[in-house]
Amino acid sequence: MLDVPLLIGGQSCPARDGRTFERCNPVTGEVVSRVAAATLEDADAAVAAAQAAFPGWAAMLPGERRARLLEAAAQLQARSGEFIAAAGETGAMANWYGFNVQLAADMLREAASMTTQITGDVIPSNVPGNFAMALRQPCGVVLGIAPWNAPVILATRAIAMPLACGNTVVLKASELSPAVHRLIGQVLQDAGLGDGVVNVISNAPADAPAIVERLIANPAVRRVNFTGSTHVGRIVGELSARYLKPALLELGGKAPFLVLDDADLDAAVEAAAFGAYFNQGQICLSTERLIVDHKVADAFVAKLTAKIETLRAGNPDDSESVLGSLVDVGAGTRIKGLIDDAVALGATLVIGGQLQGSILQPTLLDGVTDAMRLYREESFGPVAVVLRGDGDEALLRLANDSDFGLSAAIFSRDTSRALALAQRVESGICHINGPTVHDEAQMPFGGLKSSGYGSFGGKASIEQFTQLRWVTLQNGPRHYPI
Repeated sequence: MLDVPLLIGGQSCPARDGRTFERCNPVTGEVVSRVAAATLEDADAAVAAAQAAFPGWAAMLPGERRARLLEAAAQLQARSGEFIAAAGETGAMANWYGFNVQLAADMLREAASMTTQITGDVIPSNVPGNFAMALRQPCGVVLGIAPWNAPVILATRAIAMPLACGNTVVLKASELSPAVHRLIGQVLQDAGLGDGVVNVISNAPADAPAIVERLIANPAVRRVNFTGSTHVGRIVGELSARYLKPALLELGGKAPFLVLDDADLDAAVEAAAFGAYFNQGQICLSTERLIVDHKVADAFVAKLTAKIETLRAGNPDDSESVLGSLVDVGAGTRIKGLIDDAVALGATLVIGGQLQGSILQPTLLDGVTDAMRLYREESFGPVAVVLRGDGDEALLRLANDSDFGLSAAIFSRDTSRALALAQRVESGICHINGPTVHDEAQMPFGGLKSSGYGSFGGKASIEQFTQLRWVTLQNGPRHYPI
C-alpha cells in the first residue's frame, strides 16, 4: 500500500486535520493507496506556497528553466517502474502506464524547448516618438485539475507548459489516481525546480466541490486548466467565470471514425480497434462512432468482429489479458445500462457486452439510431457503435450530429477527398488514415462544442499561460490637448 501525503512548499505533509481516504484496486478490492484528504486550509496553503515561489521562478533565466524541466523529464522516465506499480489504482494495463510515462516525459521536453519561444511584437504607434510593444509575461499561480484515465500524461500536461511560461502550479490530484499524481509532483521536486514551484493537493471525493471552488476563488490563482468530463467541466468553467479566471477546458468526446467506400478496410479495422478499445475505451479521444459507407459496411463489421475476438479483457495481472479493467464497478454498471438500452430499442449486439465486476468485454453494436442513448452519450468504455450512410455527405452529417467535437478520423485511399472532408468535420483534431487516439507533445490539442475550448501543446499553450501586456516607451516630447 502506498501512503500519499500532500506536497506543499516542497514538503510532504498530512492533511491539517489528519484525515485520509483510501483508493482500492477495482478488480481485487485491495487498498492501493492511503491518501491525505486536504482541508480548505491546506488548499490555501498550497496556493500561498506557489505564490511565494512565483517571483523567483518567473525571474529565472529561460535556459535555467529549460535545464530543470529537462532534468524532470529524465527523472520521470527513469522512475517509470514506480508509476507502473501504482496502476492498480485504476485497474489499467502496465503498457498503458508505460506509454503514459513516455509521452509525459516528451511533454516536459517540449515544454523545456518552449522557454525561449515566448515572444512578443513591436506594434506601430500613431503617436510621434512612441515605441509600442506587446509582451507576454507569466501570469502567476496556475491551477491544474487532472483526471485519472491517462494519469501521468494529463497531470503532466496540466503542469509542463505553465512552468515553461514562468508560472508556478497547484495540481489538484484525481481522487481515483492520487498516488500517481503525487508522484509526478515529487519527481518535479526532486528534479530541483524549487520549493513551492509545484504543489499537489489530494482530497476525499466528497470534499471535491468545496476544494475546487476554494482554489479557483483564491485571488492568487490567475489561470485554471481542467481535463475531465463535460459535466464537471461546465462547473469548473462557471466557477472560473464567476471569479474572472481564464480557463482552458479539455472535456469529453464521442469521436467519429469515417470509413469511406474506397477505404483500406484492413488498415481501418486495426485503427478502429485500437481507438475504441485501448485502455478500455477510457480515453477522451476514443473511437465511439464507426460511421461507415453502406457499400463496405458489412465487410468492415465482419473484419472488425474478428479482430475484437482477439481482445480479451481481464485482470491486468493475468498474462492472457489484452485489455484491463474499468476504473470501478460503477462504470461497468453505467456502460452496461447504455448497451442494454440500445439493444432494447432494436440495436444488434454484434459481439461483447459481458460484464463481470469492473471487467467489461469489448463491445460492438450495429443498427444504432438516434432514439438510443448510445447515439449521443459518451460511453467512456470499450463500446463502439456502427452507423451506416450512403456517400460522403451522409457520413459527414452523421459525424457532425453530436454535441462533442474533440477527435475524428477518416479512412480513404483518396487523400485529397479525405482532406476536403476533414476540413468540414466539426472537431478540434482530425486524422486521415490514422486512429482517433493520437497525441504528441508539440501538437495543438483541443476541442470544439461540448469538448471544451483552448488548446494544450507546444506553442498553442503559450497564449493560455501568459498574460499579454501593452508596454510603450515615449522617446522625445509628446503633445497633449490640455
